[in-house]
Amino acid sequence: MNDPKIIDIKDMLKKSGDLYGDRVAYKFKTENPGEFKTFSHKEVRQMVDSLGTALVSLLNLKDKRVAIIGENRYEWEVAYLSVVAGTGTVVPLDKALPENELDHLIRRSEVEAIFYTEKYEPILKKLAKDGTTKLKHLICMDATEHDDGIYSFIELIEKGKELIEEGDRSFLDAKIDSEAMTIMLFTSGTTSVSKAVALSQRNLCENLMAMSEALHQISCEDSMLSFLPVHHVFECTVGFLLSLYKGMATAFCDGIRHIVDNLREYQTTFMVCVPALYENIYKNIMKNLEKQGKLEAVNKLVEEHKNDTMEQKKEIFKDIHAIFGGKIRLFISGAAALDPKIEQGYRDLGFDLVQGYGLTETSPVVCVNNFPGKIEHRLGSIGPALSNVQVRIDDPNEEGLGELVVKGPNVMIEYYGNLEATEEVLEDRMVSYRRFM
Repeated sequence: MNDPKIIDIKDMLKKSGDLYGDRVAYKFKTENPGEFKTFSHKEVRQMVDSLGTALVSLLNLKDKRVAIIGENRYEWEVAYLSVVAGTGTVVPLDKALPENELDHLIRRSEVEAIFYTEKYEPILKKLAKDGTTKLKHLICMDATEHDDGIYSFIELIEKGKELIEEGDRSFLDAKIDSEAMTIMLFTSGTTSVSKAVALSQRNLCENLMAMSEALHQISCEDSMLSFLPVHHVFECTVGFLLSLYKGMATAFCDGIRHIVDNLREYQTTFMVCVPALYENIYKNIMKNLEKQGKLEAVNKLVEEHKNDTMEQKKEIFKDIHAIFGGKIRLFISGAAALDPKIEQGYRDLGFDLVQGYGLTETSPVVCVNNFPGKIEHRLGSIGPALSNVQVRIDDPNEEGLGELVVKGPNVMIEYYGNLEATEEVLEDRMVSYRRFM
């Protein structure tokens, strides 16, 4: 099935919802082992419409900025969608922010509402009451009812549903400017003051469509495990939004110590993660094989079958695949360089592990090493650029090293409120990577 062409997130939700509405979108454990609670793609889109209607009609947040902070969970994702699909501009915040930084970014972003989990309530109540910020509305993802000025996520959905039934179409009929900023993301600020990256919905949708083409193995039959912080554009676009676009099912990891168990429990087929985690998992597997006295035999099989296909290797090493549930079809590594030895180790065992490259300013994916049949897989490579992205090495030296620049519809609008920083990295919509370091 060809993926639909999409122009904004609202359009993506409509078109993918029409295709995959009855399929599972989110999957959760219940108290009974092996039994799961689910939400369908249709149910998720209904929640988005209801919550968005409440934000616009009850809280008067049309064209306003709304922040989100908390751990990965379906409420976070529904909140994000309810803002960008017809309310205003979403501002995802790092759940690990210390109190002073959270205070600072709420002021800088001028948000008027924030979705949050209950651990953040004390600082947010203080900010909402002190009168020195624009923050007016607190929406708790854990609250069951409106209390002490705090709105309940669940209750707002119910109220929005009632408004829609009464004929309110303020959110449903909202027009989206796909070229305008509707996503504001703050860089980590490890080497300087964090910058506010302004992304448009066209940026994200162009990246989604090109990624879907590159990750051709992935379909509505797949199930992903969400582990990386969803406020980060890598997990947000390549995980959360891609899963909805492709009609996949998403489960949320219980924590780093549970990741392998969760992969097995949820029968995960697809995951986006960072090199350090893949390295730790691989080393633990090798240690366990050594303890069991099986490492030498496995290494011998690896050598004997090094020219086999990935599917053949998967069958040969099915006991190792069973550790992950036996269903893994694609692992993607990003955010840092992947050790070629680790990449080779996974691929020797029949795990399709590839790496990509990108950054917040490019929505984020620029390259991915996943073009079977078109280009030979090369260890340590980030692969070719996505089909709608242009890249080049600017002014290379004798060894071919130089400044990597990229041009494409995924390139950010600007650094919001920072003309000097924007002009430093953007020239004719082409971004220089070295200057981000």
